[in-house]
Amino acid sequence: MNEASSTSVERRRKKRRRVHRDRHGRGLRGRLVPATVPLARTKAEIFDDLVLDTVESLERRFAKELAGVEFAVEDVPPDLNVYDSDVLEDGEVPLARLLPGRPGRQPVPPRIVLYRRPLEFRALNRDDLADLVHDVIIEQVANLLGIDPDDLA
Repeated sequence: MNEASSTSVERRRKKRRRVHRDRHGRGLRGRLVPATVPLARTKAEIFDDLVLDTVESLERRFAKELAGVEFAVEDVPPDLNVYDSDVLEDGEVPLARLLPGRPGRQPVPPRIVLYRRPLEFRALNRDDLADLVHDVIIEQVANLLGIDPDDLA
């Protein structure tokens, strides 16, 4: 290759690597709010924190009874038409479900599942949501342990 053609090849490569300005705001966007600012938290993260607060306070008081219990959050309930007594409903909409454990060769621990969207829909604000999440978890744990919910609250 001669010197003139290698120079033109280098210029073309540099041209390709050049960053183009986004003059009309159509380019990729970064985060609008830094991750450390509370506005950056999603509704799901806030809901998970509310669940964790209630579960941690219950586990401090009832560590032995809740040792193997799993707590989970799902966005919406599954499409089931028939619900058993293990489902806490508001009208026709399930808010939470208790899946009792199964002993045996492959034991399955008890599991309490909260459905985020139906609970958020029923709450007026964040404080109301915190109270509702607390009440639903208390109801399900009381059902699991076979005690009165007032004894847990």
